[in-house]
Amino acid sequence: MAESNKDQERTEEATPKRREEAREQGQVAKSRDLASVAILSACLLYFYFGANSFLHQLMDLMKSSFSSLDSSLVTTENIQSLLFSAFYKTITLMTPFLLVVCIAALSSNILQVGFKISTKAIAPKLSKIDPAKGFARLFSLQSLIEFIKSIFKISIAGFVAYLTVKSELVDILPLADSSVWEILVYITGTSFRILLTTCWVLIILALMDYLYQRWEYERNLKMSRQEIKDENKQTEGDPIVKARIRRLQREMAQRRMMANVPKADVIITNPTHLAVALQYDQDSMIAPKVIAKGAGYLAEKIKEIARESRVPLVENKPLAQVLYKMVEVSGTIPDSLYKAVAEILAYIYSIKRE
Repeated sequence: MAESNKDQERTEEATPKRREEAREQGQVAKSRDLASVAILSACLLYFYFGANSFLHQLMDLMKSSFSSLDSSLVTTENIQSLLFSAFYKTITLMTPFLLVVCIAALSSNILQVGFKISTKAIAPKLSKIDPAKGFARLFSLQSLIEFIKSIFKISIAGFVAYLTVKSELVDILPLADSSVWEILVYITGTSFRILLTTCWVLIILALMDYLYQRWEYERNLKMSRQEIKDENKQTEGDPIVKARIRRLQREMAQRRMMANVPKADVIITNPTHLAVALQYDQDSMIAPKVIAKGAGYLAEKIKEIARESRVPLVENKPLAQVLYKMVEVSGTIPDSLYKAVAEILAYIYSIKRE
């Protein structure tokens, strides 16, 4: 019952991290039927376009094999060359066919799940050979569903094959007066039509199976809200710890900023709510920059430090508001404020000279 409740709570879509972990474990939405149908279709296409060449190569191989059975040709000196020749011709005959099968199998899997090699899926595990777990998997709901699907697919494919054979019954009787080659051609053509019709049915069934596997995969990947929270804690850290770190970082930044206040040339105030500290060095700066700013309590601290350090305070509400909103700490003032700031700095420099 607890497991059932846990499954019912899994209503959230899987996170990218959960999906990547599933791929690493070899858990992907893949239909084995689609790969089988792709191989069958590739074989049919290969024999449809290359059956003539394949048949001639096979006949040449059989002729050379039977001719080499002559006792006068088979000697201890040439038996190795005969075996090598037969092996080479067999490989030459089967290589294109095996290559087509491999390409079809790889393409069908790559189109379904992309290119992914998972070593964890084939890693040896004791649980895979556990009789109890194997017995449970054998009589599980998933096994029952797969069994029903297999029976359904075999029934549909068999029924379609039966209809195809039934339509060919009228042409079987005239074969009694046909030659062996004509009978062979007829059987080959009929077999190809049966396989082709069955293949189309299997393609439709494989696509339906892929959609089902996709739905089942997404359902199994769903997460509960608690699992998402736990994952966020693992990837991003505990929110309480993160908040404390941010608070410490702000405090350290404020202490560094306050240490720069005595270096300021002037403090622009609001006068009570805002305070912006400006510094300008003609030799190293292209424009005045803001070295500290604050609002409320922080503004009062800036003004307090400025008074202790004998830094002039100038009240200019519009300029203080614009500087506080537009310029970050350690940023230079914009061009539009050059004139206003220059007038204040000129006033401060004149007072210092006097």
